Amino acid sequence: MSDSATYVYAVARSLDDAAVSGLSGIDGAPVRLVPAESLVAVVSDVDRGEFEERALEQHREDLEWLTTTARTHHRVVDAVGREHVIAPLALATVYFGDDRVREVLDRSRGSFDHVLDHVTGRSEWGVKAYARRRSANGSGADRPASGAEYLRRRRRALRERDDGVEEALLAAEEVHEALGGLAADVRRHRLQDSALTGDPDQMVLNGAYLVPERAQGEFTALAGAFADHRSVRVELTGPWVPYSFSQVRTP
Repeated sequence: MSDSATYVYAVARSLDDAAVSGLSGIDGAPVRLVPAESLVAVVSDVDRGEFEERALEQHREDLEWLTTTARTHHRVVDAVGREHVIAPLALATVYFGDDRVREVLDRSRGSFDHVLDHVTGRSEWGVKAYARRRSANGSGADRPASGAEYLRRRRRALRERDDGVEEALLAAEEVHEALGGLAADVRRHRLQDSALTGDPDQMVLNGAYLVPERAQGEFTALAGAFADHRSVRVELTGPWVPYSFSQVRTP
């Protein structure tokens, strides 16, 4: 039995070896291609033991391993996806050999064709919106005259904060609807808390937008127009390889 397995980064319709020349993948292994009729997989060899089910369960608790693997995966996908239409696969998609990869491509050809058709001529843009903090009434520098006054101020601050978040959520829906009108497809990702984002303001929108090339100028201009919104702070990133729109369930 071979000690290596085949790690798959992405699938495309037509690539030649020049597309992956000089690229290194997981653990520094050279990136190569596995063709299967009209499709081709972007792959590299990995240690089979490192990606067997029990090992992967342990690795999911290892933040350093996850970070290194994710960065390498995305680096390879981004390098190939800059010049070619690809369908990125999920992190740690591994098969026991090239023949198994070809079998999967053959079996899932219709799904891959659908995804590749969907993303051709389009790029992914990310939009995050955060609730703007409201200025507190009064400077707060004066000392409350009593405990009761302190509690009144505290309750007022909490009401204002809740009202501000509610207003920001409504504004985020307006932003999402406006930007979505220019996109071929949209995804709403889970909102992230401040501990993960490192941003003290509350996230109220985490969207991905699949934007046709002809509409990208209008899309970025519209996103920029929301920069001065009174209720939300909008952040635009992209264009990206369309990860959010490339999910294919493989056997």
